[in-house]
Amino acid sequence: MAEVKETFGERLQEHIRELGPLCVGVDPSSQLLLTWERTDTVEGLEFFALAVLEAVIGVAVAIKPQVAFFERFGSSGFKVLERLITEAHDAQLLVIADAKRGDFANTNQGYAEAWLADRSPLCVDAVTAHPYLGVDALSPLFSQAAASGRGVFVLAATSNDEGRSIQQATTTEHERVEDLVLQQVADLNHREGRLGSIGVVIGATRDAPRFDLSSLSGPYLVPGVGAQGAGAEDVARLFARCPTHTVLVNVARDILKAGPERNGLRDAARRWRDDLNQALA
Repeated sequence: MAEVKETFGERLQEHIRELGPLCVGVDPSSQLLLTWERTDTVEGLEFFALAVLEAVIGVAVAIKPQVAFFERFGSSGFKVLERLITEAHDAQLLVIADAKRGDFANTNQGYAEAWLADRSPLCVDAVTAHPYLGVDALSPLFSQAAASGRGVFVLAATSNDEGRSIQQATTTEHERVEDLVLQQVADLNHREGRLGSIGVVIGATRDAPRFDLSSLSGPYLVPGVGAQGAGAEDVARLFARCPTHTVLVNVARDILKAGPERNGLRDAARRWRDDLNQALA
């Protein structure tokens, strides 16, 4: 009898149970590099990325590199990202690529192979994707994730104000777009009959959607914490009824501003980890 492969949702739940729900954003913007007194170059990018990684090993359960800040340096930036992914995995950290990919199904096959296939140097534990060409169009990403034990986080209700006019718009059946996305993701996860491979992005600055978040049967990636205004208690209220150890909370600027010293970064990460552990216990 073939062994049943562990889903990404199950694997993430185990890691959060062991280390807590903190995910640290790796966002080497030109502004942050300047704050760290580093040049806005590939060398500055590499210093920043590896310093954050070194500081959060053993504290955070995952890192979330913002792909755009690597991509702006072209192939040299992707080379740094590949090194970051490799070294994070060597240190037993999960890597969530914040790439926000999404296209027609045949193009999504290419994205799936880039971010979720074993042979790719960009292969990560999960990738973010947007559903605005249709949730079903993301099926190549979902299939690749399920086959490899990796995951996809679909944007549903993001933390930026600009997204609300689209995400809270109503369909012809008078259903909000964000609720439609959440329901379709839940339906896909329910087919597995367990905690599935497909998660959603729900900003902690958002009001709760009409959809019952506890019925998603998948993990949650939560931005909007720290510099964007939400705290650990906001996360706890929003996900109060959700299964334990399924909420992955991203904190970026509130930790990154403590750099470039590793001790400062590590202390900031520990404070957030402890606050989140206490709130979500």
